[in-house]
Amino acid sequence: MSFLKSLALKYNSHPIYNVKFAMVCSSSLLFSASYNMLIPELPAYLSAMGGAKYIGLIIALFTLTAGISRPFSGRITDTVGRVPVMIFGALVCVFCGMLYPVLNTVVGFLILRLLHGFSTGFKPTATSAYIADITPQRAWGEAIGMQSLFYSTGMAVGPALGSYIKLNYSYDTLFYLSSVCAFLSMLIIINMKETLSPKKKFTWSLLKISRNDIFAMEVLPSAIVTFLCYFSYGVMLTLIPDWTSHLGIVNKGLFFIVFTIASLLVRFFAGKASDVYGRTIVITIGLVVLAIAVCVIGIANSYLIFILGAILYGVGMGGLTPSLNAWTIDMSKSEARGKAMATMYIALEAGIGMGALLSGWYYQAKITRVPDAFYASAIIAIVGIIYMLKKHNPKRNLKKETV
Repeated sequence: MSFLKSLALKYNSHPIYNVKFAMVCSSSLLFSASYNMLIPELPAYLSAMGGAKYIGLIIALFTLTAGISRPFSGRITDTVGRVPVMIFGALVCVFCGMLYPVLNTVVGFLILRLLHGFSTGFKPTATSAYIADITPQRAWGEAIGMQSLFYSTGMAVGPALGSYIKLNYSYDTLFYLSSVCAFLSMLIIINMKETLSPKKKFTWSLLKISRNDIFAMEVLPSAIVTFLCYFSYGVMLTLIPDWTSHLGIVNKGLFFIVFTIASLLVRFFAGKASDVYGRTIVITIGLVVLAIAVCVIGIANSYLIFILGAILYGVGMGGLTPSLNAWTIDMSKSEARGKAMATMYIALEAGIGMGALLSGWYYQAKITRVPDAFYASAIIAIVGIIYMLKKHNPKRNLKKETV
């Protein structure tokens, strides 16, 4: 008994891997799974209601409100606290999952996609700030890499579980299960100790946003690169389900499973590598792999090439995500971490939304156009590589990696 007690005390005193960190990571996994399990099946669901021409809006509307809400979530995170913002984000997922079966028209569905976006507009912003609060600066890359590993596990488990539920049960069961996952995500963190000090009580005046509250200029480099690399992710979310079916693969969540498993294998190590060798070199390598990956997916004409593309895409994004998050925190002001993370996430949502909107507009249910959208994503990633090589020396010490 004394051994177990001492082991628990030792674990809880670890600078990264302690009870608070484990709770945040578990909540991230369930939150990610709750909304990602819907993604592979939503295009077919919308088409069945007669909204096939609006497929590009499935992701675009979601990311629109996620992006719009970032300045508000950043400000509230820096004033009211990290925990309330995390709880609110999860709560949005709970209610949206319950409402999809009720608002079962094209208009109702599109309204819900708008509302659902508030979830990722709030929770990830506060989660990143909370992780930075409870982790030593020297280990931010490692900590964020591990937390994003859990988040990515939700991205893998969610689509696979969602497709299984739809194939064996119904859409309604899928939506309700999404709510359950979000509720559990909220339950884990609801009594967690707040890290922000001093903090204020929420007032409606906090929702009055000035121009200075919208964008943290000090993290502009990470925002630019985040936009450029996540453009491809919006294309993937929109077109991969139909591309998967075109290749004769039944489970539309397979790409996300493979991509996320590959991502999981490199995220932790990429985060640590960015702590040791610097953020920019890991980010540059990640962009190179990303550009290659989307080209491979575009030329895929068989199961094996498709899987290879998914693996490469996972490796690229697995290296980019924790490094970009840590780079953002490096450049942020300690009193404005929420705003800094919100800025990065605005760029992320803008990239996903733009990629989804443009690819959906170009696609128009013509499968022969899908590869073109992937090749365009590769060009966008190459722009990111050029930006990194010209503006930021990959050999620069991470402490000097600022604007």
